[in-house]
Amino acid sequence: MEEIAFHTARAALDDAGVSRGQLDHLTIGACDELDGRPISSMLLAAPAGGFLTDEMKVTDSGAMALCLGYARIKSGEFHLGLVSSWCKTSKTDVDYIMRLRGDPFFSRPIGLDMTTADGLLAQAVSEAFGVTEQEAAQRAAAGFERARNNPRSLRHEVPSMSQVLDSEYAATPLRTLHRAPMTDGAATLVLASEDFVRRNKHLKPLARITGVGWASDSYRLGASRLRSMQSLQKAWAQAMAQSGAKSSDDFDVIELESQTSWHEAAFVRALGIKDEAKVSPSGGPFAQNPLFCTGLIGAVEAALQVGGRAGAVQRPNVRRAAAHSCHGYAQQGNSIVCFESVESKP
Repeated sequence: MEEIAFHTARAALDDAGVSRGQLDHLTIGACDELDGRPISSMLLAAPAGGFLTDEMKVTDSGAMALCLGYARIKSGEFHLGLVSSWCKTSKTDVDYIMRLRGDPFFSRPIGLDMTTADGLLAQAVSEAFGVTEQEAAQRAAAGFERARNNPRSLRHEVPSMSQVLDSEYAATPLRTLHRAPMTDGAATLVLASEDFVRRNKHLKPLARITGVGWASDSYRLGASRLRSMQSLQKAWAQAMAQSGAKSSDDFDVIELESQTSWHEAAFVRALGIKDEAKVSPSGGPFAQNPLFCTGLIGAVEAALQVGGRAGAVQRPNVRRAAAHSCHGYAQQGNSIVCFESVESKP
């Protein structure tokens, strides 16, 4: 794991054209349980770029680390830092760990885990939005297909719609091929203040962050909580207000952390996305899904789109992009980060 963190941070610094010695802070998004070790940042902060550097850590998701890193830059106290996150799902039993995320008096005794929570979400989405198994299968197959074209994906085998529909149930109506395969991986972004960029004119930023938003919902997995998408809409409204956007139409790309195709169906409806060609051109979690930092990878993909460096999955004329992430049972917590081209007016 130390090597995953080190090589990713090293590549980010090299790509940005800055050195580790110039950093004044590091923001980590990591989970001790999913890392399989206590206080994992104690061993991983240094290889992630935090040697002799101010360090903070969040344990919600890698995308929430990006929100914290952005807040630190906006404070005026910091000017150049890394946001780093990693996860090796191959080393842990994710559902076992997720059982510990539930309310200790209600959720844990009945064995609620990520799979069953996502099954409950799929049921609620089906009833609230009229999403069918056929639509879920089509979305899953399309996600795998988009991911195949992404040079940063793990190139999973692309199933047909019929294969998705014939796959086993994980938690009715959720089937195994409705779910994005979990993988290992890491992501790192270099964040710089506008003052730092002005003082280092030889550097060319990839994108500008124009707004962030986040919100959390309750533990209770009742129908109203599962159907409302309340925390998603709150996070979306906050981020759009900061960025000056009026609706999803103002974005050229929207990267969604859709752990299942049922999630994607719900998110598209909740955010009022009309042109679905802009949804997760990277393939989202179907490209790579190191669970804890998948949302940060989505942010990287959004920044690459804005910077015109997304490769084979690049969309034309991308000026604005948004990256969504979720965490907890059935998208209990949501975050949004908005990007725009550095050539646009600040």
